[in-house]
Amino acid sequence: MKIAAAVLVLASLPGLSQAREVTLTTELKDYSGDGAYVAIYVTDADGRYQQTLWVAGKKAKYYKHLKDWARGSGLRGAEYDGKTGASLLSGHTLTTRVDLDDALFDAGYQLRLDTAVEDQRDQRAEVMVPLTTAGAGQPVAGRGYVKSFTYQF
Repeated sequence: MKIAAAVLVLASLPGLSQAREVTLTTELKDYSGDGAYVAIYVTDADGRYQQTLWVAGKKAKYYKHLKDWARGSGLRGAEYDGKTGASLLSGHTLTTRVDLDDALFDAGYQLRLDTAVEDQRDQRAEVMVPLTTAGAGQPVAGRGYVKSFTYQF
């Protein structure tokens, strides 16, 4: 019992679990059509959903088109409350800052983006990039609407 209490005390001490501010930059290609809905989220090494970082697009009724993210998050409001903004227009760039636990880096986790545009093709896991310290600042092209995605410390 004393060991469990000691672990609980150590886990509650400030500074043991570090987070770093990460800037996420998503630039869309020029395409014809409405603004894109974009979900940026973290998965583990097996592709299982872990947490939502940002959702571009305010109408929750369209979130079902962000298929992998929707399935993983269960579309529970608690997963995206306070983490949403306007949809992203063709050719525009979204920059957002999030705090990520240091334990996520170089441990097999991935950043993923799903995208959807009204009356056009939905893109599941359009961007999948390992969350590594070496990958910071390295642009990654998407398979659909995303021209480039970058994360930086």
